[in-house]
Amino acid sequence: MNFRTSHFNMNTVFFSKKQNAQHGFTLIEAVMVVALNTVLLFVITNTITQMYKNHGYTFEQSNEIEVARKGLGTWVRDAREMTTGANGAFALVRAGTSTIGFYSDIDKDNSIEYIEYVLGTSTTLRKFTYNPTASSTYSTTTPSSIEVMSEYVQNGRQNVVIFRYYDSNGSLVASPQAMISDISYITMNLIVNIDPVRSPGEFMLQGSAAPRNLKTNL
Repeated sequence: MNFRTSHFNMNTVFFSKKQNAQHGFTLIEAVMVVALNTVLLFVITNTITQMYKNHGYTFEQSNEIEVARKGLGTWVRDAREMTTGANGAFALVRAGTSTIGFYSDIDKDNSIEYIEYVLGTSTTLRKFTYNPTASSTYSTTTPSSIEVMSEYVQNGRQNVVIFRYYDSNGSLVASPQAMISDISYITMNLIVNIDPVRSPGEFMLQGSAAPRNLKTNL
């Protein structure tokens, strides 16, 4: 009886060890679990990072569009108040596809400033303001102030001009600088994108002005 009892107990212990071995992880299984968790963690992290990048780009793009919209509004306001310079010069001085220069009382102080909107060779559209001197002359050597209207103007990449000029009949003026006295209506088109190779892509802003005082300068 004692022998059988002892034999039975040994079988029980052996069975228990075998059962525990079946429920444990082997080294290969552990490595596979770690590898799978690593891949999943990488995918999740990459997805979250990309989501934040896309959100950041969208936010920056929206912010730049708003900045350009305000710049466009400033140009419309300035252009509508275009008038004869303090030196008696014709209101509109420069009429280019990416540059425009004119006289206007932009700050309502009864002193006529000379204003230039210039894109230049970069993607930054700037506004240059020149105040008249005591002798009612203008020096364009050093501007009185410089303002950035938009840093990411992509008109050049899309081959789209910024400024277009029309006569009183609504016809496009083919050579605006040579026919500057024929201009009575001006449009401004800005294509904005902080990163041209990424979505959501370019955003176009449009504005127009019919200068109130051009006819009195004819």
